[in-house]
Amino acid sequence: MQKGMHTDTERCVRAVRSKDARFDGWFFTAVLTTRIYCRPSCPVVPPKPENMTFYPSAAACQQAGFRACKRCRPDTSPGSPEWNQRADLVARAMRLIADGVVDREGVPGLAARLGYSPRQIERQLLAELGAGPLALARAQRARTARLLIETTTLPMARIAFAAGFSSIRTFNDTVREVHALTPSELRARTSRNDARASRNDAREPRPDSRATPGTLTLRLPFRAPLNPDNLFGHLAATAVPGVEEWRDGAYRRTLRLPYGHGIVALTPQPDHIACRLTLGDLRDLPVAISRCRRMLDLDADPVAVDDQLRADPLLAPLVDKAPGRRVPRTVDEAEFAVRAVLGQQVSTAAARTHAARLVTAHGDRVDDPEGGLTHLFPSPEALAALDPESLAMPRTRRATLTTLVRGLADGTLNLGVDSDWPEARARLLALPGFGPWTVDVIAMRALGDPDAFLPTDLGIRRAARELGLPSTPAALTARAAAWRPWRAYAVQYLWATDSHPINFLPV
Repeated sequence: MQKGMHTDTERCVRAVRSKDARFDGWFFTAVLTTRIYCRPSCPVVPPKPENMTFYPSAAACQQAGFRACKRCRPDTSPGSPEWNQRADLVARAMRLIADGVVDREGVPGLAARLGYSPRQIERQLLAELGAGPLALARAQRARTARLLIETTTLPMARIAFAAGFSSIRTFNDTVREVHALTPSELRARTSRNDARASRNDAREPRPDSRATPGTLTLRLPFRAPLNPDNLFGHLAATAVPGVEEWRDGAYRRTLRLPYGHGIVALTPQPDHIACRLTLGDLRDLPVAISRCRRMLDLDADPVAVDDQLRADPLLAPLVDKAPGRRVPRTVDEAEFAVRAVLGQQVSTAAARTHAARLVTAHGDRVDDPEGGLTHLFPSPEALAALDPESLAMPRTRRATLTTLVRGLADGTLNLGVDSDWPEARARLLALPGFGPWTVDVIAMRALGDPDAFLPTDLGIRRAARELGLPSTPAALTARAAAWRPWRAYAVQYLWATDSHPINFLPV
C-alpha cells in the first residue's frame, strides 16, 4: 500500500470486489449512480466498475457531493496509516486537524504551527487528499456530531456546539448533507436499529443510563489483526499511580485536553477497542478520540508491517506466533519525554515511583468516581517551576530533567503531533543527558516514528543473542536495515521474547 492508492483504479476495484477491510481508510469508493460513498469493505453488492470513482478522503467525497453510506458507515473507518507513519507537511497537518487545531485556531493557526502559509497548506492538502483544511475539519465535525447524536441523549443544540459547529443551522445543514438525514432522523433511525447487527459493525452502543454524567461509550475500530498483549501489557506495567491504572479488564487514565480534563477506560475486544470517556467539556471529544487512537496505534497497517518483518527468517516465527503487535504510544508527548528521563538506568518500578512523586507534588487533582485516578500528569509549565533539589535522583539526571521541561515549557522544544521528527531528534540529542536510547524511545512512543530503533536497549540485545541476530549495536542496526520502515514494530516482537510484564495482558 502506498500514497495515492485511490489513483490505482484497477487495484481499488479489486479491493472493493473482495470487500477487504484492510483497505478501509486508505481510500473511499464513490458510486456515480447513487451519489453514495462507501468504505471498500461495504457489505452491499459492489457497483459496476464504470460506476465507481475513488477518493483519498471522506472530505473529498463530501466536497464532490456524495453522501455517506448508511450500511458501511465510512466515517467510522480506521484512519489512514499514512498520517502516523510519515513526518512530511501533509501528515503533520492531518495530525493537527485530528487534534482539533483548525476548529480552535482556524487555518491561519494551522499554518503558523507548521511554518507555512495558508495557501501552501491548502495547495498540498488538495493535491493529496482532494480537500482543503476547512473541508477536512468539517468532515471531522460531521463525524463527531453523528457520534454524539447516536450515543447520547443530549439536546441537538448542545451537540452542535460540542461538535465544533458555529451555529445550529450549519450543524443541521452539514448532518443532512453528509448523512442524507436530519439530526432528529439520524437519532430516530439509531433507536430503531439498536438491536440489529451488521457485518463490520462500527456502531457505538447506546449510553448506559446509570453512567456518570458526561460519560460516552463508543467503539474504536482497527485493522485486524491486533495483538493486545504487549500494547495493554506495556501501558499497564508502566502505569503511573494516580494517572493510570488497570481495573476490571480496562486500561484507565486521565487526559489533559484543550478545554478541560477527561478520564478514559479502554478495553480490548476481538473486533474493536471499547472506549468509555468521561469529559469535563464535550468539545474535547474528537481530540480525546484522536489521542486514544494514536496511543493504541489503531490506524496502523499490521499486514504491511508483518509481511515485511516476516521476510526475515529469524523474525518470522515471532510474527507468526502473535501477529498484529502495535507500538504502545502516548496521549501526551511532553509527559512521555519526562517519563523517559525518569526511566533512565532504573527499573520500571523505580521509574513509576519517581513519576508518582512528581504527580503528587505538581499534578492537578481530578475526581474519579469509578476508580483510583487522582491527578493529571504535571504540565511542563508546572514542572519548570519545581526546585531541582526536591528531586530524589542523581544531580546529573536532575539537570537533564530540568533542562527538558524548560525547553518544553518555553516552546524551544516541540514534541507535539506537528513536530518535525528530524529537528526534534536533533534538539533532544543536544540536551545534556540525552543519548541515543532516550532519543529513540521518545521518537518511537511520543513522536510516533514507526522506524525508530533501540539497538542499545538491553532487552533488544538479549533477544538478539537468543535469536542468533547480531548483538552489537552497529551490527544489529545494519541487519535491521531490511526491517525499515517498520523497525519500531520489530522492537515489539524482539521485546516479546522476554518474560517481562510489559509483554502480557494483565489478568
